[in-house]
Amino acid sequence: MKVLVLGSGGREHAIAWRLKRSPSVSEVYVAPGNPGCASVATCLKPSSSTPVDLLQLADSIGADLTVVGPEAPLVEGVVDLFESKGRLIFGPTRAAAQLEGSKIFSKRFMERAGIPTARFVSTSDPAEARKSLDQFDYPVVIKADGLAAGKGVVISPDRRHAEETLDGMFSGALVGSAGGKVVIEEFLTGEEVSFIGLSDGERVLPLEPSQDHKTIFEGDQGPNTGGMGAYSDSRILPQAQRDQVMRDVMERTVQQMKAEGAPFRGFLYAGLMMTERGAMVLEFNVRLGDPETQALLHRMDCDFGAVLHAAASGQVRPELLKFKQDPSVCVVLAAHGYPGKVRTGDEITGIEQAEATGATVFHAGTRMADGKLVTSGGRVLGVTHSGATLQAAIDNVYAACAPIRFDGMQIRRDIGAKGLKRW
Repeated sequence: MKVLVLGSGGREHAIAWRLKRSPSVSEVYVAPGNPGCASVATCLKPSSSTPVDLLQLADSIGADLTVVGPEAPLVEGVVDLFESKGRLIFGPTRAAAQLEGSKIFSKRFMERAGIPTARFVSTSDPAEARKSLDQFDYPVVIKADGLAAGKGVVISPDRRHAEETLDGMFSGALVGSAGGKVVIEEFLTGEEVSFIGLSDGERVLPLEPSQDHKTIFEGDQGPNTGGMGAYSDSRILPQAQRDQVMRDVMERTVQQMKAEGAPFRGFLYAGLMMTERGAMVLEFNVRLGDPETQALLHRMDCDFGAVLHAAASGQVRPELLKFKQDPSVCVVLAAHGYPGKVRTGDEITGIEQAEATGATVFHAGTRMADGKLVTSGGRVLGVTHSGATLQAAIDNVYAACAPIRFDGMQIRRDIGAKGLKRW
């Protein structure tokens, strides 16, 4: 079958890379893609990123299945349009995508469904927001309601910082219009885990657990980013905890969405905090995580195209979904200035040498300029490798990072280190 992947980042490169290795897939297209995607698929440039133009593109190539990478097209209703025209697509409808599109919707949904999450207050009134701070201890978490490219969550250590954050949210200085409404919630302590399920609207299958590294500096210091690296390892969650997450979070979410008339079909991502009270949901995403996807798909050992086609057709097939036992690690190489004002246009070298070690280098923020590969975004590359043990995977991936160079390159050297205590 012909598969069209929508998006242009590292996640989409990884999806296309895995689909290229799927026996059920004859052709892979990515729109708009990036130079890395172009090495495994045909990149197409839609007239625009609107659902109408994306549908026209899918029609023009006769796509048998479309897979949506990023969240924005989902929130804009691309799935609704495709389904109304009878074209197969994998992802949630606009109504179901509110789980990510609105933090307030998501928190209230969790309340209705009885899904464990942090105590919170939501408001669009600056004065009410300031007053609500009285209800919380510090640190406190402040979230923009709307989509903010992974940068809409701020952890404030004290009252002054919290008030400044609220001022920045409501003024638009921090995340633009996404901060016009906010969620203020209690700070949870524990270890973060990314848990992603694959749902056909009625049932949900778990992928392997993974762990993102959000902050820019080692030791989980500095401002949050879109993710500086991730690893996937079966040991992240023992079976008893997986069962609890499936029962209390994933299955309950799918059942509640169906009951509310918005069946969830797609990738359901639960960002969890493993607390003394058990797994608590920090946030929902309605697509594969980035950079978790790179690590997860590196471990996948099955026909990804067949898995997605079955789920998009309304019938997940557990027997199709398989992963290798070997852990995998993805290390993000970020541009100068990230996560603030990013410098672009720096030449990138060393990718061929990195891949000669057995790694896969997924492109995120790259473009071609005058025959050279240069930086074009904050997160530039996701260097990904596996190993028989987590330590071996870590050693392998950092050895692969060594030959890659571009001016101002930022790299965390501790991706996966927290997982070593489980070995």
